[in-house]
Amino acid sequence: MSPTSETAQGGRRLVIVESPAKAKTIKGYLGPGYVVEASVGHIRDLPNGAAEVPAKYKGESWARLGVNVEADFQPIYVVNHDKKDQVKKLKELLAESDELFLATDEDREGEAIAWHLQEVLKPKVPVRRMVFHEITKDAIREAVANPRELNQKLVDAQETRRILDRLYGYEVSPVLWKKVMPRLSAGRVQSVATRLVVERERERIAFSSAEYWDLTGTFSTGRSSDASDPGSFTARLSSVDGRRVAQGRDFGPNGRLKEGAQVLHLDEANARALADALAQSSFSVRSVESKPYRRSPYAPFRTTTLQQEASRKLGMGAKATMQVAQKLYENGFITYMRTDSTTLSETAIAAARAQVTQLYGAGYLPDKPRVYAGKVKNAQEAHEAIRPSGDRFRTPAETGLTGEQFRLYELIWKRTVASQMKDATGDSVTVRIAGRASDGRDAEFSASGKTITFHGFLKAYVEGADDPNAELDDRERRLPQVAEGEALTAEEISADGHATKPPARYTEATLVKELEEREIGRPSTYASIIGTILDRGYVFKKGTALVPSFLSFAVVNLLEKHFGRLVDYDFTAAMEEDLDRIARGEAQAVPWLRRFYFGEGAEGLAGGAADAGNGDGDHLGGLKELVTDLGAIDAREVSSFPVGSGIVLRVGRYGPYVERGEKDAEDHQRADVPEDLAPDELTVEYAEELLAKPSGDFELGHDPRTGHLIVAKDGRYGPYVTEVLPEGTPKTGKNAVKARTASLFKSMSLDTVTLDDALRLMSLPRVVGTDPEGVEITAQNGRYGPYLKKGTDSRSLESEDQIFSITLEEALAIYAQPKQRGRAAAKPPLKELGTDPVSGRPVVVKDGRFGPYVTDGETNATLRRDDDVETVTPERGYELLAEKRAKGPAKKTAKKATAKKTTAKKTAAKKTAAKKTAAKKTTATKTTAAKTAAKKATAKKTAAAVKTNDE
Repeated sequence: MSPTSETAQGGRRLVIVESPAKAKTIKGYLGPGYVVEASVGHIRDLPNGAAEVPAKYKGESWARLGVNVEADFQPIYVVNHDKKDQVKKLKELLAESDELFLATDEDREGEAIAWHLQEVLKPKVPVRRMVFHEITKDAIREAVANPRELNQKLVDAQETRRILDRLYGYEVSPVLWKKVMPRLSAGRVQSVATRLVVERERERIAFSSAEYWDLTGTFSTGRSSDASDPGSFTARLSSVDGRRVAQGRDFGPNGRLKEGAQVLHLDEANARALADALAQSSFSVRSVESKPYRRSPYAPFRTTTLQQEASRKLGMGAKATMQVAQKLYENGFITYMRTDSTTLSETAIAAARAQVTQLYGAGYLPDKPRVYAGKVKNAQEAHEAIRPSGDRFRTPAETGLTGEQFRLYELIWKRTVASQMKDATGDSVTVRIAGRASDGRDAEFSASGKTITFHGFLKAYVEGADDPNAELDDRERRLPQVAEGEALTAEEISADGHATKPPARYTEATLVKELEEREIGRPSTYASIIGTILDRGYVFKKGTALVPSFLSFAVVNLLEKHFGRLVDYDFTAAMEEDLDRIARGEAQAVPWLRRFYFGEGAEGLAGGAADAGNGDGDHLGGLKELVTDLGAIDAREVSSFPVGSGIVLRVGRYGPYVERGEKDAEDHQRADVPEDLAPDELTVEYAEELLAKPSGDFELGHDPRTGHLIVAKDGRYGPYVTEVLPEGTPKTGKNAVKARTASLFKSMSLDTVTLDDALRLMSLPRVVGTDPEGVEITAQNGRYGPYLKKGTDSRSLESEDQIFSITLEEALAIYAQPKQRGRAAAKPPLKELGTDPVSGRPVVVKDGRFGPYVTDGETNATLRRDDDVETVTPERGYELLAEKRAKGPAKKTAKKATAKKTTAKKTAAKKTAAKKTAAKKTTATKTTAAKTAAKKATAKKTAAAVKTNDE
């Protein structure tokens, strides 16, 4: 029976989903008897600040938390301020309905939203929980026909998670405010994610590069070559006298040879000597080892693997990936995108297998469908893998999608189809070549090859790699067909030097992978977690790399020393396991929260909440006791890091700085550190440079006219000069005096600016003269450079020096030229980055009005503070464009403004006409209108004051 006919018998049904886009799509699949409306995400939450706490709870000691820790952790829920109108609308629609379907997402968060809707709307009609994994006509009708009850276990697990995160954040964050800096935040997962990034940077700081050498030989068979049998090949030195030669894998994260490594570490001298000794040697094939090669398809996408691949192949960050995937899901192109599962339904397997046969032929289809076991422990938001929706997959060309949506859909489609294809097969070969040096040493070279005889799934999809130098699965390396004992000729033997590299910084993709492998947090939240640590300033980006700020070092230092277990990786993973046990009904929420917060017993928690500190005797209670005893925390100590040579980096309330000596001592030195400096770049040498730079105010002398002291300073927006007003000069009120100030020209510096320079700068704007009509022309410096001004007419100057040198005649000549309308001629690009993987257009860096930006001709994205034109990578450019596209077009308000102006003009025209026909009457009306306007203005001010006080 169709939903429409069912509705005719059952009355009107209200279906509530989460987003308006989803509501619009679903409405098209249901009959006229259904009303589909969006909650627009969460409708209520814990109070966000004291102002949102209901009056009846104010004054309670626990009210600031929004959770009554003294009464079984009962939460206070308030309807979000911006959702009150939507809730009112939902109540009105419900009053006219005979049945309510809660159709929010089928995960813990979606289940909680459904529960909150039921609690707030208080329906008096039957309530059904409607769930689906894809937004297609059949799936939606199936969901309507087979509703279920609300899953209270999922609700309890989500509410426990929300309460836990509130307790963690609201109790630990104030410690950071007091001991590090105001307005910081701590979080159960965000703090651990930040710690991972900081620990990687510590490894980079501790790293010292080491050299290692080996030999490369080019060997020839003496035969003519063809595609299947190359005549020559290269091989690397693998051992000398049976002892393996050291390679990069033999060195640890600190750059030094791993302890106990039984390898031969060649330096340059020994490597070159060995190469010379092998120059005239004879070589032969010592062994040929051939093995079958087989590679199985990758599992279909789940949330984290999709984020990783989109980062590698499309240059999209985790947040941008999820935003695009959300649109694809809501518009019916893919299944639900927040999932831990790699499972495909029978319908999906049949659709994928059908397309394998259709596109690649029956020879690429395995006899049996492939089934993928889940790799994620406690996978709980698992419905099905992320795949194209429907019982027949649309090819990318059939979707009509464009831009990012097309590229991401294509990625998902290829991966899904490939997952049901045959293995790739072939052969892998290792050839070992022996030669005896003139000094008697036995040298062995080795080369590895791979040939693919049947590409299988690789015809459809090849997974990317985090390491740009890694060899992808579909790459072949053909070696000559040689036999054991066959003689070879060494065409060249060369010594090659290598240097160990510090551990690579995390990217969004590798951090997501690390969090998942450590079982920290939930995959569906990783994108928001990374967004949070970026927004908080704990991490910033250089290209695609995540770089920790000095501020994050201070925060992590404090948390490690005084809240060790709260940022312990195993402890955090154990908390996740406990939350999953609650979701499965194996544990109760309230006893677990009590143990975590008050430390009453340790059963049920790995290690026990009572050990939430470092176990050093200072903190043996639960979270409450941890945040109460702050006496052991030395604020200066947790924010101080030795650099060397007596220099210490400190994180202050206004940013990082380096310091040497005690504050009031004669030899005390201090200098600010650039906020975008990567911590591993702060060497002793660089710190010395910073300390050597002159700091503070540069006294230039006194203005001979006023007698005021003139000083030069380095300010937030660059160097400038200003006058020091005498003490007692009024700074506010009617008689306030403002100090003259002027920015230095780009050609000036604090080291070289003189008193005369300063006085000239502060004298601006300079009067150049007057035009024939008597209008004054001035020269001045502005936000966009030097310019002339005559009334409201401005003209740009070519250089700052012209401000003082331009004559009246030259100024009049400039004004005699017609003013250029529209845009100036396009400037040449500053840098070319390549072809955007989404739009397929060339991407360049250009210099714009507000600074450098990347563009593909369709989308523009301004470079961030941490991006540099010289070092910005193509991947970073693609990522910025992807983020800009994900945000969508800017909201247009110009039309409204234009409409208002047009209306105003029309009104003015009418008033003018009225004046001409009845001047006296208009004058009287004008006087009355003025009085009325004055009254209205007073009323508006009063209303505004009341509104401000209410808020």
